[in-house]
Amino acid sequence: MSVANVSQHLQVLRAARLVAAERQGNMTTYRLSDPAVVQLWLALRGVAESRLAELKEITRELPARHNGEVVPRDKVRELLKARAVLLDVRPRVEFDAGHLRGAVNIPIDELPDRLGELPRGRQVITYCRGEYCLFADEAAALLRENGFDVARLEGGWPEWQTEGRPVQIGVRQ
Repeated sequence: MSVANVSQHLQVLRAARLVAAERQGNMTTYRLSDPAVVQLWLALRGVAESRLAELKEITRELPARHNGEVVPRDKVRELLKARAVLLDVRPRVEFDAGHLRGAVNIPIDELPDRLGELPRGRQVITYCRGEYCLFADEAAALLRENGFDVARLEGGWPEWQTEGRPVQIGVRQ
């Protein structure tokens, strides 16, 4: 999407009080106005998934989804005890705003140059902005190509957070 198009969408969301804006010089930073907005979005997405067959078909056709394991959110604690690594591939600003407890942040655009920071011999679980964000799939494919044992987290940050699972804010590892 173009910046102008995104800006127009953000203005509509702001007028509906779904996002809040903070101006810093010539930049405006937007954030969700309330945690309930994420719950609303997930509920709308759930309705779309149950009512629109083409949405499920689109997901099945995503090439990245055909090349690896998906870890259910309920299995993460067990895998962490077995020394798995949680890899958040969202941009730093999103990671700093909140992430899965114990996650390491390497944004997707930096991952090719930072593979050496990840431990070999341990499973890496990638995650990003949610079920329809492809960053985690792209990261998993790259890691797999480079010999890592990797899986993608079912869903992502919004699903994890709204389920009340353990999170951290502002702690960079």
